[in-house]
Amino acid sequence: MNTSALTLQRDRTQNTIGETYLKIQLGLKTSAVLSTKHVQEALVLPAHQLTPMPNMPACMLGLINRRSRVLWVIDLAQILGLPNPETSSQQNSLVLLQVGSILLALLVKQIEGIAGFTAETIQSPPGYVTSALVPYLRGCILQKQEILLVLDAEAIVQSPVLSGH
Repeated sequence: MNTSALTLQRDRTQNTIGETYLKIQLGLKTSAVLSTKHVQEALVLPAHQLTPMPNMPACMLGLINRRSRVLWVIDLAQILGLPNPETSSQQNSLVLLQVGSILLALLVKQIEGIAGFTAETIQSPPGYVTSALVPYLRGCILQKQEILLVLDAEAIVQSPVLSGH
């Protein structure tokens, strides 16, 4: 198949659906999306590949080695101040997020796939969103059966919890 035809077809699709996002589940009833321009990879790794580090904030779960790079694994729900029911899992769903030179692995409950949304569908967050969550949001997308939080990747990597402030 012709490579330029694939590129053209992908560009047409992006124009009709807007920006692409990775849809993730953060908790039992909390869904969110991250712009794919900051997502390097979404993967599931065995829990034993996570090396815990002592004396770190609770949201910093440990380190993994991925493609010859050592990455911090961060519990995204904890950063966002969301309830995260403790479940001992044999596998971790991770999203590798890169903003500039910063690369982090975000632990999420589940990776649900790719979705496309136009800028017009992103609205201000509803009033019941907690104040701890607001700095990490670009807005939300109201769908028939759920509200999707549109997360700000830059705000996540600059979280005061991660920088030690």
